Amino acid sequence: MFKLILMKRIFVIISFLIAASAVAQTANSVAFEQQKIKQALSYGDKSIAANAMYSIIMLEGPQSVYKDSLAYLYFNDRNFISCFLVTNDILKTKPEHLEFMEMNAISLESMGATQKASEAYQKLFAKTNNNYHAYKLAGLQLIMNKFEDAYASIKKADQLPDDGTTKINFQVNKNYNQEVGLKASMAYLEGIIAMNLNKNAEAKISFERAIKLFPEFVLAKGKLATLNAEKKE
Repeated sequence: MFKLILMKRIFVIISFLIAASAVAQTANSVAFEQQKIKQALSYGDKSIAANAMYSIIMLEGPQSVYKDSLAYLYFNDRNFISCFLVTNDILKTKPEHLEFMEMNAISLESMGATQKASEAYQKLFAKTNNNYHAYKLAGLQLIMNKFEDAYASIKKADQLPDDGTTKINFQVNKNYNQEVGLKASMAYLEGIIAMNLNKNAEAKISFERAIKLFPEFVLAKGKLATLNAEKKE
């Protein structure tokens, strides 16, 4: 009986030591991969950093915070397909996380998945009530020829507060891009949508407002000139 108890105790001790050894080994492996990430990023080698993050996720399990880091790495590197896949996975357990919702929406838009991107921005806008998110939603609805929905979205965007910091990049021609403030950009988009709804009078007012907000707005000036020329004819 004494031998049996002793054997059980020895077995428990051995099991504890094996478990402790495994935990220590995992911790050492994670620390090693963390150093690899640091070194890789210092050398600008994002692929090695991503591989090390995958190793840590495998060691720590699906809830590892390095899955979040991997999403940011892909997003900043403009690898939108991988970013979408990672953020999609993260949002299964963090459905209310606004940053990952936005990264997911941007990734879908960049991939050309217009309908899915529109749905993602709609969910995001419902959470944030942010004018930029409403602006993006209106733009996607315009691409899908949902002009009435787009017009409603851009009108809603224009009514929301604006901090004046967001800039929109417009390609004027092959050699020239122009950065325009969000409020002027919204007025311009409203004009484009109004034209598609054959509301040329409203479109003219929108383009004039865009130019008033940003006097050097090349595209808005062009559209306004077109409308004025049509009116003369």
